[in-house]
Amino acid sequence: MLYNADEKKKYLKKILSAKRYSHSLNVAAECRKLAIKYGEDSDKAYFAGLLHDICKELSDEEQLELVKRSTFTVCREELETRSLWHAVAGAYYIKTEFGIEDIDLLNSVRFHTVGRAGMSRLEEIVYLGDLVSADRDYKDVDKMRKLAYSDLNSAMLEALAFSMKSVIKKGGLIPLCTAEGYNFYTRLVGEEKNGANAKRGLK
Repeated sequence: MLYNADEKKKYLKKILSAKRYSHSLNVAAECRKLAIKYGEDSDKAYFAGLLHDICKELSDEEQLELVKRSTFTVCREELETRSLWHAVAGAYYIKTEFGIEDIDLLNSVRFHTVGRAGMSRLEEIVYLGDLVSADRDYKDVDKMRKLAYSDLNSAMLEALAFSMKSVIKKGGLIPLCTAEGYNFYTRLVGEEKNGANAKRGLK
């Protein structure tokens, strides 16, 4: 099997806390459901969701070292925000330790915290799968879940807006790729609405 999830589950169970491991399983399951809904490879989506937080519980020093060693482009805001390091570190880790070369899978891990403009369908699935997994209980999560399974572009726009609002509320920095992602999906959703209105003869 190309994406051997069972093998990686054993590995994750050894290195992650019970809570983080449970979250990883929930995200993987959500990614599989979203992939089936949107016609993507469900095994690949499950695998990506399973591994998305593989470096989450490494020390700050270990995470930052992996980020610096990686070949991924990382903006200043990401480098200055500790909570974002694990995504870049995770993508680099699964590439070097597991020999995974699938760039779409690697990017789905790398961008699962910040998003970006022009995300692939798999990237969107992992981003949203993490946000609406069964263990999430933030306010309006049910609304986000419903949107994720009904309108992927609108869900991404709502998710990125939610992320930025949360960061602003905490006085944090917004990575450039997140702002670009928000603008990208704002335009995309706007164009879709305008197109639908044009078909109905509305302005």
